[in-house]
Amino acid sequence: MANSNSTINDVARIANVSKKTVSRVINKSPLLSEKTREHVEKVIKEIGYVPNPQARALALRRNFIIAAIHDNPNAQFLVNVQQGILEGISGSEFALMVEPVDRNSPTIVNDVRQFLERQRPYGVVLLPPVSENDELADLCDSLGIRYVRMVSGELDKPENIVMSNDREAVYGAVRYLIEQGHQKIAFIEGPDSLSPAERRAGYDQAMAEAGLLVHDWMIAKGNYTFETGVEAGLALIDGAVRPTAIFASNDEMAIGAIIAARKRGIRIPDGLSIIGFDDTPLSSHIWPSLTTVRWPIVEMAKAAALKLIEDEETDPMLGVGLGSVLIERGSVRPLD
Repeated sequence: MANSNSTINDVARIANVSKKTVSRVINKSPLLSEKTREHVEKVIKEIGYVPNPQARALALRRNFIIAAIHDNPNAQFLVNVQQGILEGISGSEFALMVEPVDRNSPTIVNDVRQFLERQRPYGVVLLPPVSENDELADLCDSLGIRYVRMVSGELDKPENIVMSNDREAVYGAVRYLIEQGHQKIAFIEGPDSLSPAERRAGYDQAMAEAGLLVHDWMIAKGNYTFETGVEAGLALIDGAVRPTAIFASNDEMAIGAIIAARKRGIRIPDGLSIIGFDDTPLSSHIWPSLTTVRWPIVEMAKAAALKLIEDEETDPMLGVGLGSVLIERGSVRPLD
């Protein structure tokens, strides 16, 4: 019989399942069989149990908020992260909050502490490059707040990270250029952090294995923005030796390099091949369309959200080592 005073314990007892299973049903977890889900939902309906997120938040001294903390100038990256997290929490009682910070600020740890103590989120997703700051991870831990770091290397325990294979992905992309006959392959770096360093390492490895020397004129610095891509592209094109191909560490800089080539009257891909990294929507909309590495950022963000809202039974390896894929389009051609 329906009872407005029914509790989660009543649901678990009558359905003969654990409280964790009931919680997973309430939070629309994908980690349940349809048979179990239907059985528990039937019991919830029959006894009139109504989850009370406000009461649970008060008891846990937490809001049902997933906070994404970032310092990233790439707007499309943030859009993809939000899409992934929202997919992960879809149908649950959780909501998303995005908090920008300045990773170079001497007060960043204190700033994040104040934010966490004020908002009391249920969990935190630390986005790159902020995710590389061990002090922020330790801060979340000390406050008893769940956290997941989106990274390109094993910086933490598996349950606290989701990770992509940036080095392997760039290695494959540069090998692809080499197989197309290119040897003068320039590289546009990203800002100083782990992910750009992993991408540079993939480039260096591919060049070294092919017996190709990396000269100073082949490397230009960027900051993951379109403007720095234009600047870097012009510097490489106007340098001591003109490259036949450029790998840019993200799509925005790759598109900037395409514009730089056009400023110098160079046709893409006839006079210069270019590869980016991310596979943003714009990469397939420009002309010629951009050959790029598809970074599984949406999948990583979704896995991070699921790790936060699930319990300790969640596979700690979820989202660890997600692969990137080279998408061949129109900005690369074989060298004659």
